[in-house]
Amino acid sequence: MTIQKITPFLWYSAEAEEAAAFYASIFPDSRVTRVTAVPSAGSTKVVEFVLFGQPFIAMSAGRLDAFNHSISLMVNCADQVELDRYWNALLEGGGAPEECGWLKDRFGVSWQIVPTDILDMLADPDPAKATRAADAMLKMVKFDIATLKAAYVGTTD
Repeated sequence: MTIQKITPFLWYSAEAEEAAAFYASIFPDSRVTRVTAVPSAGSTKVVEFVLFGQPFIAMSAGRLDAFNHSISLMVNCADQVELDRYWNALLEGGGAPEECGWLKDRFGVSWQIVPTDILDMLADPDPAKATRAADAMLKMVKFDIATLKAAYVGTTD
């Protein structure tokens, strides 16, 4: 794995290896690259993995702080099929859907599963278009791309 200047690091109580394998099974160009038991640190393991070509590191080292919404992983999806696939896969085994395209996976990590162009819609210089997109988004749990785009262009109520 190439050393990155900034690499996301996730701390799990005990399931870093399981979580990394779960994520790698969902996304293309993803794999667990190394699992290292930390000498003299009990059951602590460091897990290096790649998701969509992006390096991550996870650690199983007992409970410190639970994951929360302050940090999430955003997955940009080109179409509804891709969005539905990642949404459903990340919910497997006990995840929970949340508002506005967010979900928590079974390990407690927050994810945003979004259409690739959602930020462009929300930042549109035409305030009517941006407002319609935001209003539609705020009514959704899992995003419906066709409904968002229809609201954005103004073809729905």
